[in-house]
Amino acid sequence: MSAPAPSPLEIVGVETGQRPARQDEVLTGAALEFVAALHREFTHRRDELLTRRAEKRAETARTASLDFLPETAHVRGGDWRVADCPPALLDRRVEITGPTDRKMTINALNSGAKVWLADFEDASAPTWENVIGGQLNLTDAYERRIDFTDERSGKSYALRPAEELATVVVRPRGWHMDERHLVCDGTPVPGALVDFGLYFFHNAQRLIDAGKGPYFYLPKTESHLEARLWNEVFVFAQDYCGIPQGTVRATVLIETITAAYEMEEILYELRDHAAGLNAGRWDYLFSIVKNFRDAGSRFVLPDRNAVTMTAPFMRAYTELLVRTCHKRGAHAIGGMAAFIPSRRDAKVNEVAFEKVRADKDREAGDGFDGSWVAHPDLVPIAKASFDAVLGDRPHQKERLREDVDVKAADLIAVDSLEARPTFEGLRNAVQVGMRYIEAWLRGLGAVAIFNLMEDAATAEISRSQIWQWINAEVVLDTGRQVTADLARQVAAEELAAIRTEVGEEAFAAGHWQQAHDLLLRVALDESYEDFLTTPAYEMLRG
Repeated sequence: MSAPAPSPLEIVGVETGQRPARQDEVLTGAALEFVAALHREFTHRRDELLTRRAEKRAETARTASLDFLPETAHVRGGDWRVADCPPALLDRRVEITGPTDRKMTINALNSGAKVWLADFEDASAPTWENVIGGQLNLTDAYERRIDFTDERSGKSYALRPAEELATVVVRPRGWHMDERHLVCDGTPVPGALVDFGLYFFHNAQRLIDAGKGPYFYLPKTESHLEARLWNEVFVFAQDYCGIPQGTVRATVLIETITAAYEMEEILYELRDHAAGLNAGRWDYLFSIVKNFRDAGSRFVLPDRNAVTMTAPFMRAYTELLVRTCHKRGAHAIGGMAAFIPSRRDAKVNEVAFEKVRADKDREAGDGFDGSWVAHPDLVPIAKASFDAVLGDRPHQKERLREDVDVKAADLIAVDSLEARPTFEGLRNAVQVGMRYIEAWLRGLGAVAIFNLMEDAATAEISRSQIWQWINAEVVLDTGRQVTADLARQVAAEELAAIRTEVGEEAFAAGHWQQAHDLLLRVALDESYEDFLTTPAYEMLRG
């Protein structure tokens, strides 16, 4: 008698009337079998690596230091390069980021950027509608059957000719987050495998036929072992679907402090599938606070907006990234320009555009091959900065930056900053954290707050700094010490100000009290929550 077939992957917690339109087009039997196969093959290893993260964090707390790994010195000293870049990813001078809702899909593809980071992670709240709808929007775009009409303005959106569209690079969720609506063998499937699996299964061959391929951004990687797991996923997926090995390309976000010490090893593990590394500013600062949150005053960060990319420890990080990438033949992609242009204040735009221009000029001058923007209006500014350096060249990988010599201590020299925490920095952290969480609970992952496009990373650094300042007994510029009571006072004032700002009806219809309570929970609890999106996901409807 043959063995029984494996139990199917189950869709749970989605009532018939709540199913997204056309869900069955995404969750076909064959697609679900593929996702189940990924889950059975890799989730146990994912779980082991999450445990290893906790062990690494405990070691960091004990030593208050990090170093390059002695056991992988042979990799750093070896003579190897990543696979040649496919034509569709050769020129990445401007990349636009954003969630995969229908309007953003069209606008990002039409933006004039070379690449669109189609985001299922920090810029997307993982409601079931967003998870399924994002997959449909990408496939519809590839099939050129996507359009959108704004109900408020009546404006219609449609795709430009195919040759003018950005190349799509999908960012799945990080390893830490599960997808509660898909359960296999009694356990939820990791969100990363859901996002990757559904996209790859439905679109890999379609993209190859169009002269491109399945390309990915890998978020929140903390070690080369996590990159190794992704590489194994790619190998398995390509074999399963009959796709030639080496078709997948992945760019890794170096947005954790531990990954900064393993850049070469990460590229090495992915070398047959590697496309480059990216410098992710806010998650990187969040990771520094997370790892060194109880390591004393020398690791206390000032107001987040005071930590620019010219800070010595941030310069060490970005220059090491460029040197590492070019040494190994990979693209080095710079950080985010998060400014959202004001339709009402030309002066605000003028000042902000000049800051964006200076930031992109610096990145291009440092050797980066491209950079990120959050809004289509910033594409021409970033493009001009890189055009001035690149000219007709698609990149500048020939700049090996052999002048860069970064020591282990340089990457964590937080005390090299002269800026110190301020009361206005505390207030801003509360304001941004509360406003972002409220929007996230409504299903929005990318939110314009005070003319900046905020995502989960900025909320993470905001609440983490409150936690750190309280526990480090920081004294602000006003002479007041940051305490739990002070944080509660500022949060209460902000909640009252929002009630006045939006009006009673909108306040009652929103999730403001929940956002207030969750922000204080993750900022004040004695035990530090690794990701605020974990408890937020439990509160998220849909």
